[in-house]
Amino acid sequence: MAASRLPPATLTLKQVAAVLSSLLDHLSAFLRRQQVLLLYRRILRAIRQVPDDSDRRYLKDWARGEFKRNKSATQEDTIRMMITQGNMQLKELEKTLALAKS
Repeated sequence: MAASRLPPATLTLKQVAAVLSSLLDHLSAFLRRQQVLLLYRRILRAIRQVPDDSDRRYLKDWARGEFKRNKSATQEDTIRMMITQGNMQLKELEKTLALAKS
């Protein structure tokens, strides 16, 4: 029988699968973090358009507090749900600002 041609340091398929799974988890976390940061920046940009200074300050403090309060969330579904809710609240704020300008 012929000897294996694979070098002794070659990973098994199971090890390769584990490495790939870990890389995908890290990539997913990175992309989720980017989504959260983008949402935060978009909310702050929208808040800058609020005409009243005290309302603007209140909304900015509220947004900062919400993001800080949920900073430790780690479950993928929970984070996805919070991003969805944040996007809906941002759209409502943008609609309100558009109505106020018209």
